[in-house]
Amino acid sequence: MSYKIVVDSCCELPEKYLNDSRFERVPLSLEVGDYHILDDENFDQKRFLQKVAACPTCPKSSCPSPERFMKAYQADVDHVYCVTLSSHLSGSYNSAVLGKTLYEEEFGEKSIYICDSESASIGETQIAMKIMELEESGNLTFEQIVSEIEAFRSTMNTYFVLDNLETLRKNGRLSSVKAFIASTLSIKPIMGAIRGVIIQKGQAVGIKKALSKMADTIIAEGHNLEKKCLYISHCNCPERAELMKKLLLDRCAFKSIQILNTAGISSMYANDGGVIVAV
Repeated sequence: MSYKIVVDSCCELPEKYLNDSRFERVPLSLEVGDYHILDDENFDQKRFLQKVAACPTCPKSSCPSPERFMKAYQADVDHVYCVTLSSHLSGSYNSAVLGKTLYEEEFGEKSIYICDSESASIGETQIAMKIMELEESGNLTFEQIVSEIEAFRSTMNTYFVLDNLETLRKNGRLSSVKAFIASTLSIKPIMGAIRGVIIQKGQAVGIKKALSKMADTIIAEGHNLEKKCLYISHCNCPERAELMKKLLLDRCAFKSIQILNTAGISSMYANDGGVIVAV
């Protein structure tokens, strides 16, 4: 059966899939002061981070319209899957669902599944890659794949350590107290999520100790890690991503490992120096 996987632009796709016809990234928009861009293939991370650092106001994002998602679903394929960032972080999921309704009103019913990743960034990547794996196996129906993906999502964990928590704070994703402590005392919270809601897993003084503690948490909470794919995403700090990889590989093997650079939305929230892990 033919298929298409639609993702919003918070998802970091591996480079080899960026021009793959099986995938389409639907861009969110970014705003830093009077600087407005789409989070698409033209995103310039260096320029964006410079704008964020120089702007006194908090960067903002806007989700794609339902019509934009509807357009992405218009493909000559049997199955369409859409993976969005957590509905607790963005309106992208609701917009994607409305896009499905608009599609069905105009073109009739189709096998379209909208997945709230309950994550972001490479958490979305994990789900998109799993959908591709299940479709390419050729052994499962659409309904079986949907069931497998929902089970997979419930076992996937996303973690992150950020150098700068101001964007999360200003966008209401983190308390002012935690952001203040992190910025003034160099205490770096180790963050995770429960059903798409950001929570704190621990904390450490300094980024290297925080990355080490995040590795401890991943190992402690992980199950059958040798059968899982490890994705690490970083915002302008490849050396930290490599350190994270080493810290984990020193203690556990994985099915595969990929390191990716954050796209626009992830760069906005992770900010310069942030590291995200999904497994």
